[in-house]
Formats: sequence, C-alpha cells, structure tokens
Amino acid sequence: MSVLDFPQYRKLANEKSHYEIRDDRHFTEKQIIGKQVFTIEIEAKQYPEILRIQDMLDCTEGFLLSTKKDFESIGMENTTPKQA
Repeated sequence: MSVLDFPQYRKLANEKSHYEIRDDRHFTEKQIIGKQVFTIEIEAKQYPEILRIQDMLDCTEGFLLSTKKDFESIGMENTTPKQA
C-alpha cells in the first residue's frame, strides 16, 4: 500500500466540482453552479463519506487528478480587474 502526501487535489470529469483532500477524513469542495462558486468543508464521519474520499484518492467514479493551482484558481476568475 502506498502512502500519499496530503493535500491531494481532484476534480470531477465535468469540472463542476474541485476538491482539496487534506487527509483521509477531511476535504474542501469548490462546486461551480452557473457563475457562482460554493465552498464546502467536509469531515467524513460516516462510512459512505469515507468511501467517497477513497474513491477520490483512487481516481474512480469520474474523479480526475488536479493541481493546487487549479483548485486555488476556482472562483478567482471574476476578481481580476478588467482592462478597458
């Protein structure tokens, strides 16, 4: 069994949800709905939540590898001053 360094970054294949996995029980999700971004902090306490984190780490169920840069850029698109 390999040991992962945390945090790990994942996203859904449709790129509507991005994840920062801090450890095997905690993650942050940035969910894109329309032009809004919702940030959700999750602590996995129940078995289905724990399995979801394992699926994310294993890149199953439509999860893809991502990067810290990608995760941090979510929601920043509208904060950059626009040039006239």
